[in-house]
Amino acid sequence: MTNVQDTGGWTKPVATAVLVLADGTVIEGMGVGAVGHAVGEVCFNTAMTGYQEILTDPSYSGQIVTFTFPHIGNVGVNDEDSETVNPAASAGVRGMIVHAPISDPANFRATRHLDQWLKARNVIGLSGVDTRALTALIREKGMPNAVIAHAPDGAFDLDALKAEAAKWPGIDGMDLVPGVTTAQRYDWRETTWTLGKGFGKLDAPRHKVVAIDYGVKSNILRLLAKAGCDVTVLPAATSAQDILALKPDGVFLSNGPGDPAETGKYAVPVIREILETKTPVFGICLGHQMLALAVGAKTMKMKQGHHGANHPVMDYTTNKVEIVSMNHGFAVDPATLPANARETHRSLFDGTNCGVALTDRPAFSVQHHPEASPGPQDSHYLFQRFVDMMDATKAQSSKRADA
Repeated sequence: MTNVQDTGGWTKPVATAVLVLADGTVIEGMGVGAVGHAVGEVCFNTAMTGYQEILTDPSYSGQIVTFTFPHIGNVGVNDEDSETVNPAASAGVRGMIVHAPISDPANFRATRHLDQWLKARNVIGLSGVDTRALTALIREKGMPNAVIAHAPDGAFDLDALKAEAAKWPGIDGMDLVPGVTTAQRYDWRETTWTLGKGFGKLDAPRHKVVAIDYGVKSNILRLLAKAGCDVTVLPAATSAQDILALKPDGVFLSNGPGDPAETGKYAVPVIREILETKTPVFGICLGHQMLALAVGAKTMKMKQGHHGANHPVMDYTTNKVEIVSMNHGFAVDPATLPANARETHRSLFDGTNCGVALTDRPAFSVQHHPEASPGPQDSHYLFQRFVDMMDATKAQSSKRADA
């Protein structure tokens, strides 16, 4: 039974969870998931579906996610929708904030209640919050640093939590990739999921692709495999020599968390060596930022970031508008792109850069997530664009060999 306090003739549930912002603001609610406390950056996600994929996306490492959709958890969780490839890594969110209490699952694929799943993954949740007001605060003031805490007895040392939130330096300046990248090489041939059949398997690979893992989502690897790529995944700090020794037809730069400028300190020199060989390169999210940094561009911290499955993006290579999934708090500064980097995509919400293609190398990247999961599949064609680039590079190499 929930603890209550007497407030002069009527009873009020005692808050069993709090969100304490760095400025001292305290937001009360009811705790779900794990007991304890965690510090992170608070963002909001506007997706109406796919909360399990969002909560297991390694790109959210170091963040507390506020869901703007009020009913989260009503389809439960299952064993197939997680995006974390490496469960041993400290991947995923620091906390979850929702409006309505988590209901019992009502979906035939559910194998577990979200509350149980959060406990098992040691993720702290806070429900009963006015998420509209919190979202408005983030839009006006930016993504705040905060501590989320859950104590079933409702006993909190608010002064200590305020001090912890104020002391935390924030994601700006943090390299979070070491906490989510794989520790060792592995191969990937699993393809996408189909109702009644489950996941498929790549049987006839056309290209050998090396994926540099900055916090890769599993559905990205599945779509690469579906496009005919035999994928080998390597740790983020792998040298260019070791990558090229595998003789890849293409190199994929994955999504991931943290400040791209910090990750770039060891990733950029590697990418530059790969670009010199004219090996085809495709990057997504953090991988997009890594490619941009490698050619001399700069990145910048965003006020509220882009987190959701309903973002309109213009693709200038097709002159079509796509609705895409986004998850990033940093962006490439288009004013710093060099002459050999052409802007290919742009957000129609705020005009930020969402894609580049090099004019002197077979390389391109996008800020959004074409694999979706969750979200629309408007941008799935980008995986085929990568395959076409590898086909073209192979054909050119054959012509030079025959000449």
